[in-house]
Amino acid sequence: MVKTHVQVGGFDPRDDVLDAAWRLLAERGVPVVVHCGDGPIPGAHTGIAVFAEVLRRYPDLTAVIAHAGLPDYAGALALLCQFPNVYLDTTMVGTAFTERFAPLPTDWPARLAEVGDRIVLGAIAGWAADPLLGKGFLRSVLRDAPLRLIGAG
Repeated sequence: MVKTHVQVGGFDPRDDVLDAAWRLLAERGVPVVVHCGDGPIPGAHTGIAVFAEVLRRYPDLTAVIAHAGLPDYAGALALLCQFPNVYLDTTMVGTAFTERFAPLPTDWPARLAEVGDRIVLGAIAGWAADPLLGKGFLRSVLRDAPLRLIGAG
């Protein structure tokens, strides 16, 4: 697995110099955790729409959108509908810290219920109490989906 942080690195993920890397990662099926959302502070090259351009060029890329793309949760979920190898990481999502500047939509559980098999790395245990999600959702997020992501499940 590879991690890339657009904001911290201060680079444009669409830069042609990265084409060989994106192509190789896509061809080999290596998952890439991508910090590309605008939160907590937007960067020069952050935003779900920016990374969507990379995915259009490399639709087979296995990408994990860090922190569910916060604050653009809807945009990140839309990527899951468009690209079959995109997953969402929910680390920090829905915590007291992120709720101050990137509150979850009120229908978040319903949205997650539809894509639970592509949510990985950090579901909040309290979400299991929601009747739309439950313990099966947590098992998927914390075990089943990550195993599929790394090719072990």
